[in-house]
Amino acid sequence: MHGNQTHDWKQAVADADPFRSQGTTYLHGNRADMPGGEEENMIRNPTGAVVYPISLATTFKQKDPGIPTCPNDPNSFGLGYEYSRTGNPTRGEFERAMAAAENAKYCVAFSSGSAAISAVVHLLSHSERILCVDDVYGGTQRYFRKIVQPTMNIEVVFADFTNVKGVEEEYFGNHDHEKFRLMWLETPTNPTLKISDIEQLATLAHKNNCLLAVDNTFCSPYFQSPVNLGADLVIHSVTKYINGHSDVVMGIVCTDNADLYKQLRFIQNGIGAVPSPFDCYLAHRGLKTLHIRMEAAARNAHAIALFLESHKGVTKVLYPGLVSHPQHDLAKRQQHGFGAMITFYCVGNRTQASIVLKKVRSRKIEIGLIMASRCIFIFIPQLNTLIHSPRS
Repeated sequence: MHGNQTHDWKQAVADADPFRSQGTTYLHGNRADMPGGEEENMIRNPTGAVVYPISLATTFKQKDPGIPTCPNDPNSFGLGYEYSRTGNPTRGEFERAMAAAENAKYCVAFSSGSAAISAVVHLLSHSERILCVDDVYGGTQRYFRKIVQPTMNIEVVFADFTNVKGVEEEYFGNHDHEKFRLMWLETPTNPTLKISDIEQLATLAHKNNCLLAVDNTFCSPYFQSPVNLGADLVIHSVTKYINGHSDVVMGIVCTDNADLYKQLRFIQNGIGAVPSPFDCYLAHRGLKTLHIRMEAAARNAHAIALFLESHKGVTKVLYPGLVSHPQHDLAKRQQHGFGAMITFYCVGNRTQASIVLKKVRSRKIEIGLIMASRCIFIFIPQLNTLIHSPRS
């Protein structure tokens, strides 16, 4: 090397955010304390293929009746293989990679984000209650209000989680709090990007014998690690950032709790809402570039948010990276980055907002939040419309 180039790269490594090394985790799919030596790799992948193969088999041959095949394969989690709904090598490989990405011990994959949410609710019993953040994804809110409450006898109460002290006083200040079994949190929320203190809410939940579930879809594992902050369950719609190519519908639940994991695995098998092996392969492929896509998307989103905030045709911009965001300081402390979600309010009514939308270049108008590579999501409240810009 010439001159001080050796010093330059060493200094760059020393100055870098240590969280940026997560890219290695996404590529290799192992947490530091997880087994992943050469011997284990040869058991789960004896061919040495650098891309884990897709196993499309529905059933697996047994040496003896009732004895599952390959119980020593790490991707079978000690259970071996007998029927693909119960366990599949390609799904197991993806689940292990996602557990590492969320810095959790366990992950259970489902056929959609909604199926993952449903699996978490199945951890509850009749007459128990859910305390849910008031600004929550419409599909979650609809499921809670229209299905869980009337058919499962589980009451769902919606509250503003940004005020933790207020939540404690109002909902845990009397004997009724004993029935709360689950606190459901999104942070940032969909679509107004409210941010709540995960660590404080985890403390409150555990103090009252409650589970804290965090939907981490909007941040992705790259920009936020709820397990590290005390969350019991972390939920993702893999369809969005993790897969990242608009060609897979899937959901996951991650946890550090062995008992919850066993229950979720039983629910996964019993309900049967499992993703296909091919979808698991695609999602795993997408995970390997998550760190690159999130960095680019967040960088561009921040620039757009600053532009919108200074524009005379915009009355308000909600983006955690802006100093004007009500929970900006919390976002800086809790997240590893500000993400790529933007909500802004146009001057005028629906007609004016529609004109703005039609003038946006490189946009796709969508009903769902479907993330492509380096994508930014913008929500316009007056239109209840998403803009998805894959070239941003």
